[in-house]
Amino acid sequence: MPKQNIEQLTGFGRRLADLRKQAGYTQVELANELGVSQRMISYYEGHSDFPPSNLLPAMAKLLGVSADELLGIKPLKKSRQPDSRLLRRMQQIDKLDAATKRQVIQVIDTFIENAKLKKQA
Repeated sequence: MPKQNIEQLTGFGRRLADLRKQAGYTQVELANELGVSQRMISYYEGHSDFPPSNLLPAMAKLLGVSADELLGIKPLKKSRQPDSRLLRRMQQIDKLDAATKRQVIQVIDTFIENAKLKKQA
């Protein structure tokens, strides 16, 4: 690996932590999704200059970036999904039974209407 790329990797831990937070994951949630311990995620974020090659593709996918972006080889794209945490919640709602899903949607609709009314006032 060329020296320039090695230098780019030195911020891996910070980049991982920032992307994890932007995606709405806690260390525990990301660890569970990857099948590792929270302690390992903490290590990668705080003490590791190099990512675990076996987890890199899964990490990138969960965080909504390419492996090159996660590594710092390519800059992060500006146009990211609005809120990955919200999208994950919507996916969880989609897996619920029809009756429960309708109830959740009604609650969400109520909150949206209340927010619109407050904004108009």
